[in-house]
Amino acid sequence: MPPIWRDPNTSPIAQRPGEIAQCVSACLERGNLDGITGLFHPDCTIFFPPDAPPRIGHAGVRAVFAGFLGQTPTTQSTLVSEVIVGDIALLQADWQVIAPDGSVLAKGRSTEIATRLAHGGLGYLIDCPNGPPPCS
Repeated sequence: MPPIWRDPNTSPIAQRPGEIAQCVSACLERGNLDGITGLFHPDCTIFFPPDAPPRIGHAGVRAVFAGFLGQTPTTQSTLVSEVIVGDIALLQADWQVIAPDGSVLAKGRSTEIATRLAHGGLGYLIDCPNGPPPCS
């Protein structure tokens, strides 16, 4: 089942955990930062870029994705693993963000925890685009 769009200017709703990346990709290609933000839990943590401190909440989502928006990139994501228990999912995917000239802006093997959001769809609670960070 494809993601449900409430409104083209907001975020789509992922019905299954594996759809979240497709929804983020669609919003990224449209330059829809609000839509991307709506696909993350308000208390989310994003570990990107890998050498930076984790980004927290919707402000963190905006900080991570804002730099990609002006480049109108496309994304490719291949789900490698999906474990679902109730409203929580553990995901792994190989992904890359590609500029219009074909250059790869970023890539990795992600590990994410997804959960049910207030609107009823699924979104990321923990996003580790380059895998979990090492123990400190």
